[in-house]
Amino acid sequence: MSQKPPPKQFVKMPINGTKFTLLVSSAKGGVGKSTVAVNLAFALQSLGLKIGILDADVYGPSLPKLMKINEKPKSEDGKAIIPVTKYDAQCMSMGLLVDEQTPMIWRGPMVISAIKTMTQKVLWKDRDVIVVDMPPGTGDTQLTFAQEVKVDGAIIVSTPQDLALLDVKRGIQMFDKTGVNILGLIDNMSYFKGDDGKDYQIFGESGVEKTAKEFNKKFLGHLPIHQDLRSSADKGDPLTHSNPNHEVSLLFKNIAEKIKQSFQ
Repeated sequence: MSQKPPPKQFVKMPINGTKFTLLVSSAKGGVGKSTVAVNLAFALQSLGLKIGILDADVYGPSLPKLMKINEKPKSEDGKAIIPVTKYDAQCMSMGLLVDEQTPMIWRGPMVISAIKTMTQKVLWKDRDVIVVDMPPGTGDTQLTFAQEVKVDGAIIVSTPQDLALLDVKRGIQMFDKTGVNILGLIDNMSYFKGDDGKDYQIFGESGVEKTAKEFNKKFLGHLPIHQDLRSSADKGDPLTHSNPNHEVSLLFKNIAEKIKQSFQ
């Protein structure tokens, strides 16, 4: 009687030049994950951490716009890539290597190769934490990180809308099955504060908190819809960097403090 071959063992490699790797994921597009990832990175910076930001969304990179980076990364030997530094953050994205309007018409193996390049051949230097902006879904990029990169934790971002939470639940189960520690969930676009001072839950209420409780995960906090958060992103200077004392920046800082504690 033939026996099944043993399951493949993956060797998880740390990202050289960094101490901690933090994934920011949602498994759902359109929930503001990239804006959260970048602002969360600078909230961690405000706590004294040296940060790197890796935009792992090959098909829809956002980092060049969110940080207003126009220069391309350099390479001294034609192999290793030097990340672009802005606001004391080391940054890397496929969007920095190709023209802004060039579509990435790539199959899975090419995406995996790009992710390996950005995690193994980028000269990250002396970073306490690298914040990875993950693409939507539960595909090749997610599996590459889960199986081949030493990940210290993942944050799940979602709006409280039921439709968004369907994909989020899939993402939670994917990370659980692949052994990635989920540090907690963030409720983004949780509410809008009107001119009357009242909070309006446009996308629903308490959906992310209920999902966190359902899967026995920590709930990290609510983030509102706010014009200043949007305008700072469009200007390429994240709110937590340009205005660290803004009411929304302080919410990010509170979440960052909870995340930092998990790295102790």
